[in-house]
Amino acid sequence: MRLLISAIALMASLSFCVSSKAAEQPVVDQDIALVTTTGKIAGSLQLPSSAGKLPVVLIIAGSGPTDRDGNSAPLKGKNNSLKMLAESMGQAGIASVRFDKRGIGASASAATSEADLRFETYVQDAAAWLKMLKADKRFSDVAILGHSEGSLIAMLAAQQEPVKALISLAGPAKNAADLLRQQLQGKLPPPLAAKNEEILAALQAGKTYTEVPAELKSLYRDSVQPYLVSWFRYTPEKEIGKLTCAILLVQGDKDVQVDVAQLSALKQARPDASTLLVHEMNHVLKIINGDMAQQMASYGDPALPLAPELALKLNGFLREKLK
Repeated sequence: MRLLISAIALMASLSFCVSSKAAEQPVVDQDIALVTTTGKIAGSLQLPSSAGKLPVVLIIAGSGPTDRDGNSAPLKGKNNSLKMLAESMGQAGIASVRFDKRGIGASASAATSEADLRFETYVQDAAAWLKMLKADKRFSDVAILGHSEGSLIAMLAAQQEPVKALISLAGPAKNAADLLRQQLQGKLPPPLAAKNEEILAALQAGKTYTEVPAELKSLYRDSVQPYLVSWFRYTPEKEIGKLTCAILLVQGDKDVQVDVAQLSALKQARPDASTLLVHEMNHVLKIINGDMAQQMASYGDPALPLAPELALKLNGFLREKLK
């Protein structure tokens, strides 16, 4: 989530089953783009060789400057988590599309100013991708997968463009403002904690806040507040109940950004959803069995493989639900 990365920096400054047989030939990225009124949104298509139509999954990255591969510009190195996920799908005979959000990477030209950006902008883009994939004669069933903040985007886009299945991967259940409260609890000195609550309350009420302390500017600068207001309107555990497609909820128990309680809350909101809790998997979908130093190093280590259980069971779910 956008705020999760920012908040980590702020705190520092403050004190299912299928065969594992690989495809006969490597599945490689092909360029694909979504044309919008403000420019092209660039993406990568993984298209396994097939004599007929293939199911396809739209993959939506998490918040902030996170690109199609799951890498974030402010962090050192690359983890390539979403690229690895797409490759695992390809080896299972499932096509996928992942993309740089507008303003990020090769989609920089499609950016609007930060002050003009709204959460709904990302939702509309995802819905447009779904519409395009549904019209593409190479594909059969269409599914959507959202990672972290992308989970909520996926839920809202699927309400506009229904899909066969939705996967929430490390997706929060609670409102983003409440998650930020939880994340910062006990991390700020009392006066700053009180001011933080004032700001969050105002934003949740749909109002911007003018007197933001310098220490909180990275989170609540004037240009980002309209985006936060639009984001805080939506609560995932409410939105997931509006969907009628098959759902898989996935979480790792070593995720320090989205805790396991979020999985439980989403499951409570959609009791019919399938769930997968991956032991020792963290937020970037890697297995971590060490300390916080190893946790942080994994965010920039492309040699660290995708959690094997995730790939196996996720592809199994997709093969079962998609035709």
